[in-house]
Amino acid sequence: MTAALRTIDARFVAWSAAWSVISLLAFGLATAIIPNPIFGREIPPEPFAIVTWIASAPLMGLVMATYTAAPPAVPVQTLKEPGSAPRDGTFFGGLAGFGAFLSIGCPVCNKVALLLLGTGGALTVWAPIQPIVGGVSLALLAGTLVWRLRLRALGNACVA
Repeated sequence: MTAALRTIDARFVAWSAAWSVISLLAFGLATAIIPNPIFGREIPPEPFAIVTWIASAPLMGLVMATYTAAPPAVPVQTLKEPGSAPRDGTFFGGLAGFGAFLSIGCPVCNKVALLLLGTGGALTVWAPIQPIVGGVSLALLAGTLVWRLRLRALGNACVA
């Protein structure tokens, strides 16, 4: 992990900060934690939703920075077995971000939950598991960050 931390430079920090602000604003506005005229909430945000929202933004910012900030020159090593598919953390990072979004949203504003469970089901089934979804999402984001920093240190990180 120390090799991964050595790859963090000013450019990485700047990209992390930018992506963190973008994540914070996008998720806060779309879930109406930040009041706005476009999106609304039927139920005020629970404390766990605010904690998940605030904790997920810097994690998403750091993960996204591993994609956009070019790593310092390091020798390229391989992490994969010959013939295996590359694993860069994209799937789990995307899943974690989507889970965080679902966990901080209003339970009755979630169209999928409403269609599958109805209003009563959204409140009695979906709302109680939202904190669990948020916790799992934060754990997946942290795991994805560790994986992406490891790839970055080895020189295999994808950079857009």
